[in-house]
Amino acid sequence: MDRHDQSNERDQLHESEQQKDWLDTELGSSNREETMVRTQTKPSFVSRMFPGLVGGVIGALLTGAIAYPFIDQPATSVSDTNVTSQGTPVQTSSNMSDSSVTNAVATAQPAVVTVNNFAQTGFSSEAVEAGVGSGVIYKKEGDSAYIATNHHVVNGADKLTVTFNDGTTAEATLMGSDATYDLAVLKVDADKVPAVISIGKSSELKPGQTVIAIGNPLGQFENSVTRGVVSSTSRLVPVDTDENGQADFNAEVIQTDAAINPGNSGGALINEEGQLVGINSMKIATAEVEGVGFSIPVDIALPLINQIEQTGEVNHPSLGVSLRDVSEFPPGYLTEQINLPESVTAGTIIVEVQQNSSAAKAGLEARDVIVKINDKDVSSFIDLRSELIRDTDGTVDIEYVRDGKTETVQVEIQNANGSAL
Repeated sequence: MDRHDQSNERDQLHESEQQKDWLDTELGSSNREETMVRTQTKPSFVSRMFPGLVGGVIGALLTGAIAYPFIDQPATSVSDTNVTSQGTPVQTSSNMSDSSVTNAVATAQPAVVTVNNFAQTGFSSEAVEAGVGSGVIYKKEGDSAYIATNHHVVNGADKLTVTFNDGTTAEATLMGSDATYDLAVLKVDADKVPAVISIGKSSELKPGQTVIAIGNPLGQFENSVTRGVVSSTSRLVPVDTDENGQADFNAEVIQTDAAINPGNSGGALINEEGQLVGINSMKIATAEVEGVGFSIPVDIALPLINQIEQTGEVNHPSLGVSLRDVSEFPPGYLTEQINLPESVTAGTIIVEVQQNSSAAKAGLEARDVIVKINDKDVSSFIDLRSELIRDTDGTVDIEYVRDGKTETVQVEIQNANGSAL
């Protein structure tokens, strides 16, 4: 090879290198790319799997801990039922002891009776059953026993019978009754009486205390027992004693949620000692009301029952006046004719004073407006009458307005027939 050829080869090689450098400059060196790719190392298989393995182990431990109490129990087998020779399951006696309620019922229930009211209807001379209620045997004396019940249970009866706890029946004599307090007393022969109820004290009752009502609801479920609590020991409930459609007396009663339905009237309300604490009397019975029943407190009923037993009636106190409520008159009449101050918006007006009455003797006059009795506000004649009946010492303090001036006087209470109490 001559120099010329060698020179040509060197020139070609130099030219080739120049072209390569140009390509590297324009496109990037393939050698550098290869170097960079090789320096990017991939994660190992173990490092990629490690977090998943750890999460799986933790999840398995938690699942096992939660499920262990359920899956680690031995399988239970249900044994065959014990049966009698006839193939019916064997009954097991309860080991529960008697409670205070069951003991109370067992004590009092024999003294509660069903009262049957028979009355003549139409042109028939034969008395037919006109109503059914309940009663309580509260006293036995010699050959006679006495039963307390409600006035409305025996009202209008031509004949009365009682059915005892054991199912036997006896004729009863009405000793007397009182519409105001809704109380009545019957007398029966003592030889058929199975028991006499123990008398408790209604003054010892407390709200929330357990009480039990015993009676004959709906006239067909004798010896029924319902349990409840004392909702209120003293509730004033307006009642219509003369059945004219207008309330004329505020009855002081025990409120209870023990079920008291028609037929329970006259039955016993007892405490957990089996003692009589009330005579069941009435119930608010509407579709919107549940668990509101009333019972006459035995502390109020007992002296009244004794009066009926002895005299056949209750001596109702009176002032000897006729009354009309302030609310019945227009304001103009009250200020102009009665001279009543505008600040007095409630009370009862004396329309007439009977001669020689306790009111006349005390100096009360027609047109006087009674606003208080024994320091208790009088909104209507119902308040006045109710306080008169509840008063026990024979005198009351009357606060009244006359010609715009307020005065107070003490009045001696008399019976409705005019005699002193």
